[in-house]
Amino acid sequence: MERILLAIPFLIGLFVLLPTSHAETLTHNLDGGMDIEITYPDEIVVGREGVISFLVKNNGWEEKQDVAFVFSVSDIPGLVLEPSESLLINKLADGGSYGENVKLHITDDANPGIHFLNVKYSHVLVANNETPQEPFFHDIAIPITIKDDPSITIQTKMPESIFANAEFPIDIEVISSDIDITDVNIKIIPPKDIEFRGETLHTFSKIEKNTPVGITSRIITPNEEVNTEYKLPFEIVVGYTDDVGEEKTDSQTISVVLRPRTFMELTTDGGIWVGDFFIAPYVSLGTIIGIPAGTLFSLLIKRKTDSSKKRKKKKKA
Repeated sequence: MERILLAIPFLIGLFVLLPTSHAETLTHNLDGGMDIEITYPDEIVVGREGVISFLVKNNGWEEKQDVAFVFSVSDIPGLVLEPSESLLINKLADGGSYGENVKLHITDDANPGIHFLNVKYSHVLVANNETPQEPFFHDIAIPITIKDDPSITIQTKMPESIFANAEFPIDIEVISSDIDITDVNIKIIPPKDIEFRGETLHTFSKIEKNTPVGITSRIITPNEEVNTEYKLPFEIVVGYTDDVGEEKTDSQTISVVLRPRTFMELTTDGGIWVGDFFIAPYVSLGTIIGIPAGTLFSLLIKRKTDSSKKRKKKKKA
């Protein structure tokens, strides 16, 4: 079937609609005003599929014939291309363009690592749109990174050091870079004597690919003071079911330093430790009145000043 394309919009849309997240693009500007864009996945997991998208533009003023991409599939054991191992365009008029997707399937016996899919490109320029010339050839290498397992990233944010008798935040974010995951459990396993304000186990029915999910809790440190520094390990365990129904577990262990409290320490809720005395960020008189600690000191000083003025006035009277 002859393929004559004069900037057909729906074929351009076929290329544009390809998801661009976690993808790379190769651009080649070739003889006769032929421009090629190849968009490919930066990583493919064993047993999964990916897509390579080709967009060819004839920006020259002369017609091109027999435009072809021939793939050397044997260079990557375990790689299967669909619908075929080549793309053929019989004719591409001046100003025309053509786009098509090629599916990649990575079999279970493929070798993880970086491989190169070699492509032999060619076209025939029709001089003055009348006389075909000798074929033009160009070699293209498309890097294909094959991964053994999907990537689950755990990012944990917490203070570098903590001290006794206080609360500290811990934020956890989970990202699945390659696949949707289901039946997700995020569990925080704290060290001995550490409690939490909030849940240590969070469940999600589904986390979509490249969609971060975050949880927040607060660490409650023991009341007993320490005389020296030592590290406390926190383990974050993520259990889930992958896209082929297998149950998987990923974990991360982070350490935070438990240290003696210094003479003056600010807490995350606005309170302040001065030696062994704690000044809360509010004063409770039946109801909670939000007065910062610095304001309390200012009020005490002002009250003392006002009392002195009153005594002076009484003496004058």
